[in-house]
Amino acid sequence: MSRAVVTGGLGGAASWVVSSLADQGWDVRSIDFRRPGDPAAGPANVDFRAADLTDQGQTWELVSEFDPDYVVHYAAYPNPLGRGGAHVYENNTISTYNVLSGAGDAGADVVWASSETVYGTVFAEPSFLPDYFPIDVDHPKRPEDPYGTSKVAGEETAKMVTRRYDVSVASVRPSWINYPGSYDATTIRENFDMESASLDDDFGVTFHNAAGNFFSYVDIRDVVSLTERAMEVDFDGHEPFMAVAKGNLLGVDTADAVEATYGDLPDEVDLAGDQSAIDYENAREVLDWEPEHSWREAEDEQVDGPSFV
Repeated sequence: MSRAVVTGGLGGAASWVVSSLADQGWDVRSIDFRRPGDPAAGPANVDFRAADLTDQGQTWELVSEFDPDYVVHYAAYPNPLGRGGAHVYENNTISTYNVLSGAGDAGADVVWASSETVYGTVFAEPSFLPDYFPIDVDHPKRPEDPYGTSKVAGEETAKMVTRRYDVSVASVRPSWINYPGSYDATTIRENFDMESASLDDDFGVTFHNAAGNFFSYVDIRDVVSLTERAMEVDFDGHEPFMAVAKGNLLGVDTADAVEATYGDLPDEVDLAGDQSAIDYENAREVLDWEPEHSWREAEDEQVDGPSFV
């Protein structure tokens, strides 16, 4: 039976990964800063452990003694908001170093959560246009915030680990993650007005800069499927993959929406209709992966989430 360590296993995204792997019969060790209130409420094949992942000793011990085939590292502060920037950067970079190097030392391949914020546009003040659309994995990374910068550092750590150890590392860069039946993207769509849109508009959502990622999003189930596909496919070294829905969250022409909001467009634009401004071509080429879910169905779907969260 295959074995996987999943960090951040009680968090929004990683808990879905834990649940999916457990349902498929994997032995899973979930590591988070706490255990569930009732660990017995989780699947029998999930071992819940509490640890401080910025402590290398705890991290390496919990990884190595489980002898995993894969390590899925999704533990992190999810944004730079509400905390000191140095604390966000320190927590995310040190924990990523500890987990990825521990996985390498254990001979386990890695899938970890980088972010679309590596490009810099999401948390920049003000946001700025990319060099071209659609944004691909090779677009220059220009973060101005501690969170996005921590993810750039994490990808460099991933490359280091693949050079030092004979393992592969997939850096999954999710767009804004939404959950079936409770799509926050709905609020943005309902508040978007092509005639009045601007960078000063929060479109009714104060915790996410919709204009900063050019109205892209991804369903959590597609994040899970990309994560699992990266675990299934053999590749060498480090590969970044965008996790993003096929279309934008507005249901309108993407280039028109961006131009209305920014007042301009990059010189190079190759977008058709509501096509996402972020491209997942590398995931299609390397992993044969396609996103399956759209807000059109997902925002009203009733899907049971993980039972242990």
